[in-house]
Amino acid sequence: MITICGITLFGNRSQAQTVSNKELLDNANVYKYLVLDIDKNEINLSEYKGKVLLIVNVASKCGFTNQYKGLEKIYRKYKSQGFDILAFPCNDFKSQEPGSNEEIKNFCSINYDVTFQLFDKISVKDDNKAPLYKMLTDNPVTGKSEIGWNFEKFLINREGNVVKHYRSQTKPESTKITSAIEEELRN
Repeated sequence: MITICGITLFGNRSQAQTVSNKELLDNANVYKYLVLDIDKNEINLSEYKGKVLLIVNVASKCGFTNQYKGLEKIYRKYKSQGFDILAFPCNDFKSQEPGSNEEIKNFCSINYDVTFQLFDKISVKDDNKAPLYKMLTDNPVTGKSEIGWNFEKFLINREGNVVKHYRSQTKPESTKITSAIEEELRN
């Protein structure tokens, strides 16, 4: 009887752990979010199912703005393998993204030949933080944090789950990011 109870208890404990892991992943999944692209078209992020994503908050007048070059470089390198970049302009840090969506789109095209997806300007901090960024900065996978500056990056796997968070100083073309992208693309 003791052995049977032990098996029953272990089975329940194991099942609870499975549910817990699923809940962790569900809470750190981007596919449940609707966002606007730079032209104000509604995009359901579930449209990116099966792709590895890098989500980045960007700005045109920042010391890290040159990272657009690196973002475009890795986008072109990996896009045929199922990789995409989702760039969200924000004006939260010293008003470094003051332009309209049209001005941002033109800036990115003219100065950096950006071909990856740009989205509507959003807030990534404080009370006005966009729902997607609320999840990106508070989830069981990457923990609770705040966006410290422009060009912070979140790596998302093919299932839409948050995998890693990189601060602004980590360049998009760094081995740290490209090796993680390549690992996710293999999965």
